Amino acid sequence: MSPWRRAADVAETAALEVRDLRVGFDAPDGLVRAVNGVSLRVDAGETLAVVGESGCGKSATMLAVMGLLDPASTIVEGEVLFGGQDLRRLSDARRREVRGRDIGMVFQDPMSSLNPVMSIGDQVDEVLRQHLRLSRTDARARTLELLARVGIPDAAGRAHAYPHQFSGGMRQRVMIAMALACRPRVLIADEPTTALDVTIQAQIVALVRDLQAELGMAVIWISHDLGVVASLADRVAVMYAGRIVEEAPVHELFARAQASLQPGAAALRAAAGRAGHRTAAGDPGVAAAA
Repeated sequence: MSPWRRAADVAETAALEVRDLRVGFDAPDGLVRAVNGVSLRVDAGETLAVVGESGCGKSATMLAVMGLLDPASTIVEGEVLFGGQDLRRLSDARRREVRGRDIGMVFQDPMSSLNPVMSIGDQVDEVLRQHLRLSRTDARARTLELLARVGIPDAAGRAHAYPHQFSGGMRQRVMIAMALACRPRVLIADEPTTALDVTIQAQIVALVRDLQAELGMAVIWISHDLGVVASLADRVAVMYAGRIVEEAPVHELFARAQASLQPGAAALRAAAGRAGHRTAAGDPGVAAAA
């Protein structure tokens, strides 16, 4: 049996739900509230885009969801529901299991996320051995399958290479392979195409779209690139000053943005004209909404 799940095998249910999430950071002048009562959900097989200007709290929200914020300098309140459990109430060990196996995350800068002194193959192997308890031989076989699946040529040879020997687009493909190694139910992608050129952006978006259809996973795509959002998302949540100020199906939101006075809608209005600019093959118009 193929290790890749089909979308039809995944129940149509909420994959992840966040309720009244609040994040504060300790600062010399007191507590700085970065996230103020964010609530959202994403269903199996659905893509939710979270958009907003830099500093609005998008990444802080997702880092809190993943439990990656330093508890010594942050205060996190609210619920993060996954599989009928509040992830914030789990032990650190149990949360790490869920984080690596059931929820995957792709970060914005793969060069700073990958270990520079470990080969690409060893890094993917490590995920598989830790979370799936595979043998070295089985882990390497799965690693080569994953690298090939995300479009890395000569996977057996390139598995021995190091991050600095890959281009930015190839490093991002490795990050996607690592995030999908355990066939997660939810993938969180934090601006994964921001540092890439337009052609590579389109390839990464198409790859995620294809893998989502194959696996039936939920995707949360964090971005300020509204061309990508228009082509990829089912629903969009607009963040402003640590809050979600608007949420709707993607085409409805772009249509409403033409006349909206809501904070954050100006960028949507600027990009609305680009929302339909795609190639005949369906590739996104990935011009950044500067």
